[in-house]
Amino acid sequence: MTHTFEFKQKSHLQPELLEAAWKTLNAGKLTGRWLNTDPETRGLAELVITQKGEEFSVGAVGAGSGGPIDWPITKAKALANLEEEAGQRAVALAVTFDFGYMKAEGHIRVNKGVLVIVMFHTFSDDSGRSNYVNREFFYRGC
Repeated sequence: MTHTFEFKQKSHLQPELLEAAWKTLNAGKLTGRWLNTDPETRGLAELVITQKGEEFSVGAVGAGSGGPIDWPITKAKALANLEEEAGQRAVALAVTFDFGYMKAEGHIRVNKGVLVIVMFHTFSDDSGRSNYVNREFFYRGC
């Protein structure tokens, strides 16, 4: 399945994005169930990425000390992924999980068949906890 991008100010884009082929990018490599490559992770154990028409949704399962923790399913914004190797045209995603006391903002892409997510965690509950960033790697699950 493909995703169509609309650009507002072409003069601000990288020249590659002005080509018609970049306006329709394949999202097939992103969608599906993904499992963390680290069975001992203290972050995300699993991601499920779905696409319905032009919209993407991401569900996540955190690794908690008492067992799995379901994160809320949230919509994701599609991005053109210019970092793919060998000129592959693909989609990356930007996603925000809002827990009220904390936001986890992430950027998701696939590189060489491995899903990579970089998450930026910021706390808003005056708990004094430090904001942090982490990167995790996932393989395609069944």
